[in-house]
Amino acid sequence: MAGQVAVTQITSITTGVTVDAYSGVITTVSQTVAAAGEADIVVTNSKVAATDVIVACIKTHTSAGSFIAAVSAVAAGSFTLRLTNLHASAAGDNVLVINFLVLKATA
Repeated sequence: MAGQVAVTQITSITTGVTVDAYSGVITTVSQTVAAAGEADIVVTNSKVAATDVIVACIKTHTSAGSFIAAVSAVAAGSFTLRLTNLHASAAGDNVLVINFLVLKATA
């Protein structure tokens, strides 16, 4: 998709990232989200309005655990990705690659 931007997270699984594009790819750090645990990542994005819809999915999953990505909040200039490990006993142990798309709201 034209205009897609890629970014790699640094420091920890809860470190925010900046991606100023309508679509993008976020590569997380090698994370250790506990079994049945969650982690939130704030994505700063100047293209996002509070009324927009953000679609997110995990493209590449090489980690233990069983992850889903969902958008838990949208505000002007940012959205929050919530990564949930659905596995009952295995913690995460590697990077996740997440794709997102901003669907612009109509008036």
